[in-house]
Amino acid sequence: MKAAIKLSALLALGLCGMNAAAGDVAAGEEKAVTCAACHGAGGAAPISPQYPILAGQHADYLVQSLLQYKNGERKNMIMAGLAAGLSEQDIEDLAAYFSAQSSPLRTVD
Repeated sequence: MKAAIKLSALLALGLCGMNAAAGDVAAGEEKAVTCAACHGAGGAAPISPQYPILAGQHADYLVQSLLQYKNGERKNMIMAGLAAGLSEQDIEDLAAYFSAQSSPLRTVD
């Protein structure tokens, strides 16, 4: 029983901290200018099919991806170089911006 209470408390504390690092959409828009060179305006129109559409992507996925490029877990010279210069707040801001954009992809009902 004590273990369940401790686990619940830890989970609650973790959830409280999630909003502390929430991204700022407006700040992300300013930072996304560089991203547009490959991913297109708003992350919705990549210049090549090999570049992903970022618009409408889940923020947590974008954060995780950028952190993996930054720490070398994901391999791509261009993205690793770009992510290396981003702070955690920059990453949160970019993720908030791109996740707030409308995806050009259609969803299945």
